[in-house]
Amino acid sequence: MPDTDLMSRLLEAAKPHVPFDGWSETTLRLAAQDADIAPGLVTAICPRGAVDLALAYHAEGDAAMLKRLEETDLSAMRFRDRVAFAVRARLEAVEDRELVRRGTTLFSLPNHAADGAKAIWQTCDHIWTALGDTSDDVNWYTKRATLSGVYGATVLYWLGDDSEGNLRTWEFLDRRIEDVMQIEKFKAKARENRVVSGLMAGPLAFLGRVRAPQARQQTGMPGRWTGPN
Repeated sequence: MPDTDLMSRLLEAAKPHVPFDGWSETTLRLAAQDADIAPGLVTAICPRGAVDLALAYHAEGDAAMLKRLEETDLSAMRFRDRVAFAVRARLEAVEDRELVRRGTTLFSLPNHAADGAKAIWQTCDHIWTALGDTSDDVNWYTKRATLSGVYGATVLYWLGDDSEGNLRTWEFLDRRIEDVMQIEKFKAKARENRVVSGLMAGPLAFLGRVRAPQARQQTGMPGRWTGPN
């Protein structure tokens, strides 16, 4: 695990360079010089170079979001409003949107696309966990996959939003969450319909064997399969 103090120093030194040079090896080199961190230590905390620095910046934003969620009383909110608040808190943790724009460019490259997708997934996992999600089946995956789509679309909209207080972004977010809620309502009605539920009995039985990742697993593979009894 990288030294968090060194990573924080390196990250703070990198931020002024990112708007000009992106999350690049140039930025990493300049940040190391500014923070007076030896090249060997930089390699130790960022073994894959600048992409590790960009991921550390994303993780820093996640930590700020979680801190805000912990400090906020969410009990009076509808659940959908809690989700919207969490996504908004994540975006409002960004001090300079150009840093995110540059990150989006980096993670759009084929060799880093998986890293970007994983970072978004982790953000959405943090949100669901902070909101008390206890699902242990296929819903663990569908919740995070759905929110990843909402979050990713909202970030792209936000990057181009010049409205006062990002008002249009929050309206866009509300519409995306409303779309998801309509899907959930449709699924609930389908389960209540005997014909549809009968047709889906086989596929649902298959999905019923899927389980969420377990902390005790060391396989590196997501989730688990219970297998036939």
